[in-house]
Amino acid sequence: MSKRIFRAQLSLRCCGTSAPERAAGTCWQLYVAQTGLVVKWPTFTWPTSTEIPSVAARKAALAYLGFTLAEDVAWDWMEYTSPDYHPHPARVVLLGAVKVRPLESGAA
Repeated sequence: MSKRIFRAQLSLRCCGTSAPERAAGTCWQLYVAQTGLVVKWPTFTWPTSTEIPSVAARKAALAYLGFTLAEDVAWDWMEYTSPDYHPHPARVVLLGAVKVRPLESGAA
């Protein structure tokens, strides 16, 4: 089993996203933080929706990216205020995070 541990984060992108492909509106995005450029981090974007992806959907997305949950971990949830530079009034944003490790066989 791999001993390398990374942090995966799940966030609701209020103004769309451009990675890995352009989304026109609000969508959930999962990414695995690693060393190197942010644009090269493994990223999965769900279709435009405000509904939080289920635990099963998050696990499937992580497997697609080549990761699985680390042993004995649970998702942590945090609230924060969106940055002032967004083109809408500041609002509370939800962010989920969990420790992950690479799959033994790599990406699905």
